[in-house]
This record gives sequence, structure tokens and C-alpha cells, in this order.
Amino acid sequence: MEFQDLSDFDFELPEDQIAKFPAVQRDKSRLLVLGRTQDFLKEETEFSKILDYLREGDVLVANATRVSKRRVFLVTKTERRHEAMFLSEIEPGVWKTLIRNSKKLKLGDILSDEASGKFQLSVERKEEEFTILRSETPLDENSFETIGRTPIPPYFKRESNSEDDVRYQTVYSKNLGSVAAPTAGLHFTPELLEELKNRKIEFLKLELKVGYGTFQSLSEDHFANKKLHEEEFDLPSETTELLNSAKKNGKRIISVGTTTLRALESAYDPNDKTFRAGEGKTRLFLQPEDSILSCEGLITNFHLPQSSLLLLVSAFAEKEKILKAYKFAIEQKFRFFSYGDSMLILDPEKV
Repeated sequence: MEFQDLSDFDFELPEDQIAKFPAVQRDKSRLLVLGRTQDFLKEETEFSKILDYLREGDVLVANATRVSKRRVFLVTKTERRHEAMFLSEIEPGVWKTLIRNSKKLKLGDILSDEASGKFQLSVERKEEEFTILRSETPLDENSFETIGRTPIPPYFKRESNSEDDVRYQTVYSKNLGSVAAPTAGLHFTPELLEELKNRKIEFLKLELKVGYGTFQSLSEDHFANKKLHEEEFDLPSETTELLNSAKKNGKRIISVGTTTLRALESAYDPNDKTFRAGEGKTRLFLQPEDSILSCEGLITNFHLPQSSLLLLVSAFAEKEKILKAYKFAIEQKFRFFSYGDSMLILDPEKV
């Protein structure tokens, strides 16, 4: 596919429509409902009313990953402060990080965590925009829970607080390991999940560890190679069996979020129309004119302009439909991005 004109996916958003704090209640955010390929629906409601558009036998699939406190403040021996995002452990004790003002760091520099001073790290090397740190003391998820902070998105333009520790996690999150939340799931409440169960609507889970690439700007290399950042996912066998049964019996599969959709599409074999269970890695880059066959519905927030997530949503539904929906959402003062409002996109042929 030829390089996309990203200017088509650009838009101006008033600063006051960037949701920098969560809604008062998770399920009271606004919901825009539209058809995947035609205007059979274009309604505005609140998220708690999503049940009006679902039916018995539907299968929702969500990313149950939990956000790690990977945002850590480090200090040098001269007490210079650096904000670091610990992305992944590439070998025991060696971490790939993003560090603000990393140009001021030299190979061999020693840093310690600001919170406790117990963890000493040295600058081992630099790779493009990343800094590779070696930790003398093993760092694990428990360590980050002690010394780190919730890594809220940079466009919040504020420090994280105790409310973010709760609200920047889904109510069904399980295993730590992501550096960003699967935000479409932030709207669900325990009561809403219970009502889904009562109405015999399945709510299944997989895990995809959301990485830094979620916020990474797109480049010509991404389009030339049709590859994005790599993310690990795990599709449990129990979830796979229920998904394959749904496919076989013509039930609607609805992805809760773009990270879930990326995992589903990577695990789906369109030839035999089945999902493969187990662990995997994906670098899938979905964009307009690609076919998405793994599911018939998508719940998603409103994404950053010119982002891979916006292109993915435009691959799931018609590009012009999504761009019109965004224009409508801006005009109607919807809240955007991670703590913002949401869309439900359904396949009209399956209604």
C-alpha cells in the first residue's frame, strides 16, 4: 500500500476538549454510536446505555493488562533530575528506557531512584531515542510499585495523583506490564459487567502489554515496512474456544479497544476462520483499505491526530465515516483521548 497522506488524519482540537481528568463516573462518559459501513446508526448517548445496542449472544473481548508504575524519577550524583519511562527489560538487569533530557547523560553515568535511593543504575549505551540502563539491584513490578508513578499520557500536562492510580486502570485489569492503559475499557463498571452477564453477553479477556509505540509518531519507515512497534499478547485457550464458537455460530464479536483488536487480528486465521490460542508478538500496522475480519464491532475512544490508532479505527470502518464522526464529536464538544468519551462501531449486516 502506498504511503498514506497523514494530513487527512489531522484535526484541530480545542484544548478544553482534551480530557485531562476522568469523568465523575466511569460509565457516565458520552457514547457515539455509528455503523461500520453505513449510517444505520448515528446516535449520541452515555456509555451506560451501551446495553441498548448489544444483544444476547454477543461476545465482548477486552484487554485485561494492568498499567505498571514505570514512570520513575532518577537523580544523578550531582542531583540533576531526570524523568524516565522504563519500557522493557531486554536482558536480566538491563532496561530500555525513555529519559527526558537524555542528551545530558553520558555513558557510565550513575543514577539512583529519587523515591528511595535504593536502586542504582548506570548508562550502558544509547540506541536512537532510547537509553539503555543497567541496574545493580534487580527491578521488578513490585519495585516499580514502590518507586514509580502511574505513567499518565504527556498531553495531560500534569503530575499523576492517587485518583489516576485507580482511574487509569480498568476495573477488570489483572497482570502488570503495560506502560499505558487500554483506555476503551476505562468506561466499564462492575455493575455494567454484571448486567452483561445477566443478559447472557460474554465478556472475555486477553492480554496485550501496551507499549510506548502507542504514543509514537508515524514515519515513512512504518508505512514502507507496514510494521509498527512490537507488543506481546496472550490469548487464553478458554477465550479462544469461545471466540471460535462465536465465529462458527455467527455471533457478533466486539473488540473493547484498539489494543484488543490488534491482538485479535494477529491471532485470527481468515482462511479457516479460527483464532489461535497462546502467546504471540504483533507488529501489525492496520490502515485504511485493510480488511479486518476478526470481529464485527469495536468500542474505542477518540484518538490522537495522525496516530496509528486513528488509522486502525479507519481500517475497521470507512475512513470518511470516521473522519465525519470526529468532526461531529469536535462540534458537539465530546471529550477526547485517554480519559475522554467513546464510540461504538457496529457492523450493520450483523445487527
